[in-house]
Amino acid sequence: MTSNYAQLLNLALPQVIVVITALIVITIDALFLRTRPTHTRFTIAASLASAGCAAAILRIILSSTQANLFNGAFIATPLTHLLQITLLALTILTLLLATHSAFTEHVSEYILLILLATTGMLFLVATEDLLVIFLSLELLSLSLYILTAFNKHSPHSSEYALKYFLFGGMSAAFLLFGFSLLYGLANSTNLTQIATATHGTLSPILLIAIVTTALGLGFKIAAAPFHFWAPDVYQGAPAPSAAFIASSSKVASFFLFFEIVTLAFPNTEGTAAFAHSSAALAHSSYLIAHSWSQNALSSPLHIYAPILALMAVLSMLLGNLVAIRQTSLRRLLAYSAIAHAGYMLLALLAPTPQSLAALLYYVITYALATLGTFAVISIVEEHHGTDHLASFAGLAQQSPALAFALAVFILSLAGIPPLAGFFGKFYLFSTVLTSTPRVADLLWLIILAIAMSAVSLYYYLRILKRVYVTPAPETTASNIAPIHPSIFTQVLILTLAAATMILGCAPNLILTHIQSAIHFSGF
Repeated sequence: MTSNYAQLLNLALPQVIVVITALIVITIDALFLRTRPTHTRFTIAASLASAGCAAAILRIILSSTQANLFNGAFIATPLTHLLQITLLALTILTLLLATHSAFTEHVSEYILLILLATTGMLFLVATEDLLVIFLSLELLSLSLYILTAFNKHSPHSSEYALKYFLFGGMSAAFLLFGFSLLYGLANSTNLTQIATATHGTLSPILLIAIVTTALGLGFKIAAAPFHFWAPDVYQGAPAPSAAFIASSSKVASFFLFFEIVTLAFPNTEGTAAFAHSSAALAHSSYLIAHSWSQNALSSPLHIYAPILALMAVLSMLLGNLVAIRQTSLRRLLAYSAIAHAGYMLLALLAPTPQSLAALLYYVITYALATLGTFAVISIVEEHHGTDHLASFAGLAQQSPALAFALAVFILSLAGIPPLAGFFGKFYLFSTVLTSTPRVADLLWLIILAIAMSAVSLYYYLRILKRVYVTPAPETTASNIAPIHPSIFTQVLILTLAAATMILGCAPNLILTHIQSAIHFSGF
């Protein structure tokens, strides 16, 4: 047992490095930086935190250990290492983009919470145990609630953070209730042992556990109809917080969702064929209403796919159609994120190693484009004081570099070739179709996804119209007010834009690593 604990400490060293970095940041800020300007404090604190995350990445790269400790409570595989490196890299980008911020005087506390949220995500992707999953999710969620409320200059920040907290608390209750039922059925918190205990047969208790688990995880990924928090949080949170929520947490949450579907309910997904989905949902309602029926206890478990299909359809329809009406770019991105959650849910309907690779490529490249978009939004907000679409009018004249980068990010989100977003959608849709025995079962969902992607072009192009066609209000060619972000910020944003283009033209730069990690992890 002693050696197990020593091995656990060794494997969890990246998380330990991140936590120690957080303590160092808050100590240095409290002792030496309180009298410095806020911009300077943010620069120093974010640089120290980024160095700590880089040290954690180096530790992961140098450690090739594979392990499964305490019955899946902590695992280390090439896939978990890849995901942890990705999450740490996204955290570094978020921290670096926050260096020009000045929305709070509690700088070290803000950086501390970002690092604690990162620690939660690092544990989240490295476990197959319900208890550790829940604890990691709560560490992540509680940090995000506070990060949302950090802008005291915004009247909406605290209000929207409270809504986020209330919805999050309710979803955590549903998730914990579902986990407790799964533990009661299997007498274990290990995902694979839960699959063994259920034997693929549906009981009313297992049905309720599946529904409540899907509800709790649907909240985490902002899928309809559990999306209510997303528009308010995207709009009210400080720009670095919103970027962090929209990028890093999505990577961890979608992997967790896929992991639970694959490990806890293997070969029980059923089919997402349109006729079957409606019949399965109706049958599930019957089981709940007649939970005492012995016939119900022997019914085959074919309910997860219809639930996921329903969430995907609602997300794609609501996200894209409501985004058309938005005049705030932050809220538009929130509804766009809901639509993208619908696309990514398709990978869970045909859970194979290939669809997992497609999902991870999609969510990673989506995170890069979203991070870059929020970086541009934060600069425009500093200049104009609002994220209204009208504020982006004439951006091409005010800052050609920012306009070009924003165009790359927006077109990638829209799925325009040769950017990463196009290959992500193409690879995801084609992989889902080829991963299912009957193509017709999922073809209707793919057609809907393509149609909704076409709809999304309208509101994405509205943004670029403002940037390149609409002139800035009350300006002429002789008195355009330029926007001058720091050289460092411009280089960082342009680097994100370049990565978005390169990964679209040469997706194998990361796709090969993803596929290799999945293969050698035996996922």
